Amino acid sequence: MQPPEPADVKLAPPPRRLRTKRVRGIIFLKDVALLGCTAFGGPQAHTAMMFRLLVDKRRYLSSAELLELMALCQVLPGPGSTQTITAIGFRLGGPNLAYLTLLVWILPSVLLMTAAALSLNYLDKDQVARLVRYVQPVAVGFVAYSAYKIAEKVIHTKTSVALLVAAALVAYFFQLPWVLPLLLVGGGLVTTFRYRKMPQIKQKEPLRVEWSNFVLWLGVFVVAALLGHYTRELPVRLFENFYRNGSLVFGGGQVLAPLLYAEFVEFKEYLTGPEFLSGYGLTQALPGPNFSIAAYIGALAMRQYGTSGQLIGAVVGAVGIFMPGTLLIFFLIRFWDQLKQYRVVRSSLEGINAVSAGLVVAATFLLYHPLPDGPVWHMPGRYGVDLPLNPILVGATFLVLLWDRLPSYVLVLGALLFGALLP
Repeated sequence: MQPPEPADVKLAPPPRRLRTKRVRGIIFLKDVALLGCTAFGGPQAHTAMMFRLLVDKRRYLSSAELLELMALCQVLPGPGSTQTITAIGFRLGGPNLAYLTLLVWILPSVLLMTAAALSLNYLDKDQVARLVRYVQPVAVGFVAYSAYKIAEKVIHTKTSVALLVAAALVAYFFQLPWVLPLLLVGGGLVTTFRYRKMPQIKQKEPLRVEWSNFVLWLGVFVVAALLGHYTRELPVRLFENFYRNGSLVFGGGQVLAPLLYAEFVEFKEYLTGPEFLSGYGLTQALPGPNFSIAAYIGALAMRQYGTSGQLIGAVVGAVGIFMPGTLLIFFLIRFWDQLKQYRVVRSSLEGINAVSAGLVVAATFLLYHPLPDGPVWHMPGRYGVDLPLNPILVGATFLVLLWDRLPSYVLVLGALLFGALLP
């Protein structure tokens, strides 16, 4: 019997489970793109939107799992919200989906910050500030809602309540980058002593730690430091500067900004103080990770090489600042589920989750305080009253989210529209 011709050979369709996984990955990337374009307000507001879209609506993971990932990322250096959403992609589809998640998440803000650097002389900063003036109170409303939802789902004991209140107070009064990891570790230690109440897992998988990503992170750190010391090539030195800062900064963009200002403005004079502050203001007004300011700084540092040089600088800045945190979360996430087999680790999660909730509560008040007193809403009538709009917007945002009928991005777009239309 003759074998069939190649044209007659029909490939079997991929298994249904594989097709379902691919479709789910595509839907997840669409959701990440939506977050990347609408997640205003910094890491705390990002968390609120992730809870609403990825947990409550799509159910990619549970609230407890998202809190665990957030806690892991907060004890690592780097951009916390970026590491969290990358880790979610890793849990859903492995390294390939994680890399795509990272790219889709950072691309909008990196492109916008690069465009800002290229068109710095043409931006009207007053118009930009006017456009985004209502976004921040809406973002505070997101954070308040996130604090409520997290507490509702993870606070079940008096110990958890005590840890939430203590963490919120400490984080509010001591705004230092090393305080957050210490609070998370301390909360975990408090509930670790209750491990005997946890059921034992009889057949545990052996703990296998894959060191490749850690070795790669450390190798790039050392090689970049050596090359940056011995070469005069500006792109190489820029990569070393950003990679070093991304490897050593705890506490997010608020901590990164003063370090970048000291290095690139005061010491190396790659850009002026007003240029840096303009870029920092834009990162607060744009969606996505605040670490995307590295693309802006890299582009301005390379402006003597023309537009192509600025584009290279933006790429070098973005890769350098986001790579270390990505490698570290890839290292840790691979054996995190194996660690949770042990009762000591599982019992510590109660304290870690309670402290995480307390940190979000503190963030609500910390983000509210910088809001300006104006603008006001004048109520007409015989006894006209001027009501400040910012607290009204915070409360209205919280109530609308609690009502759960409007998508998050509609609220953000509405705030932008009010900023454009209202005097």
